[in-house]
Amino acid sequence: MRADRTWASGARGRALRIALASGLVPLSLTLVQCGQSPNPTALAASSQANVQVVAKTNPQTANQRVASDTFEDRFPAPQFRERFPSASESFLQRQMSDFSPKRAVQQQPEQAPYKVASLAPQVPYQRPPRQDLTTLVSMKSSAFPYFGNNPASDAPFLNISKGDRRGHRSYSGRVFWQDETYNDSRVLVHVPEHFDVRKPGVIVVFFHGNGATLERDVRDRQLVPQQITDSGANAVLLAPQMAFDAADSSAGKFWQPGGLKRFMEESASHLAQLTGDPNSARAFANMPIVIVGYSGGFLPTAWSLEVGGISDRVRGVVLLDAVYGEMDKFASWIESHRSGFFVSSYTHYTARRDRELMSMLKQKGIAVSEDMDGPLRPGSVVFVETGEGITHRDYVNRAWTQYPLKDVLVKMSATPALALTRVATTSSSAPTR
Repeated sequence: MRADRTWASGARGRALRIALASGLVPLSLTLVQCGQSPNPTALAASSQANVQVVAKTNPQTANQRVASDTFEDRFPAPQFRERFPSASESFLQRQMSDFSPKRAVQQQPEQAPYKVASLAPQVPYQRPPRQDLTTLVSMKSSAFPYFGNNPASDAPFLNISKGDRRGHRSYSGRVFWQDETYNDSRVLVHVPEHFDVRKPGVIVVFFHGNGATLERDVRDRQLVPQQITDSGANAVLLAPQMAFDAADSSAGKFWQPGGLKRFMEESASHLAQLTGDPNSARAFANMPIVIVGYSGGFLPTAWSLEVGGISDRVRGVVLLDAVYGEMDKFASWIESHRSGFFVSSYTHYTARRDRELMSMLKQKGIAVSEDMDGPLRPGSVVFVETGEGITHRDYVNRAWTQYPLKDVLVKMSATPALALTRVATTSSSAPTR
């Protein structure tokens, strides 16, 4: 009995150990394989084993599954009913009869907010009214910056330095620094709303006087753009910034041979862009020029006539109390360009030099007029002295008349022989740009 109990106890222990081992071994294998990718060989063997097991349990079913396990069976093509919605799911179907013309009277559609193209004759299209365009454009060929020589002394224009700064000592002895006075390359450009590049026109180049800026003086105080617009002439304005707000008449790049030519060539492309027609650059590049010099603007005017390179394009010169020197250059241009006109209006400040210039011209046999009552004609040379009460500072606004620049353009437009401009009011029926 003792031996039997001992054997039974040992048998139960062995059975318990076998049971624990059979449970722990699969669990350990599972934990080891956790997080690892499955072995393709093992997967294939497992799959084959499963097929064999199925074959053993149900041979008929297994044979059918193996035989039908193809790509088409696993990924069947969509049926027609899956591609297209049914009648209840689709949009409303329209019949051809729905598109046939209706005999019944239809309601007239509302007027469209635009015009429909038609072959029938219609009223010519009228462009919407435009406004004057006045802007500032930076140009490389403008008067400044300038690092060349002063032709009067053949010495560098910037003739003084202080550290890194360079400046110009004027005839009065005052020093103007390059970064403050001679560093503005902007040009005031004005295109009146009635301007049409397809018609005869003129470019007015305005050289302002001392102590001026383009915005404060040329545009707002002297009203140069407004005078051009009010004249009705087919004209545009170019006004380069000279010495910025300084008592200096230096001409900068207009001292150089071909300076005016380069300026007008660059201006042509800018004017074409501003007017919205890039193809008009050629028209601007050949358009006649009228130079207006006020006060200290006499210097760039004289040098532009002498060495500018396109003096034949200059059809007129207007000096507003501006003959402070360079009389020989003005006399030479007048003598060699008898198809143009010359006007000089003056106060007592420049009266002596104006009379000297008149004497030079009379010696050359050139007729001189001393009033602005008549129209300007080719070859006209006019000197007008203004009386007391006319100030030099306001001379661009009031000389022999109020708004003298406007008066010149009106008189020029009234002369068919000049063929420079066409007054807007006389051609209002023609289509504008």
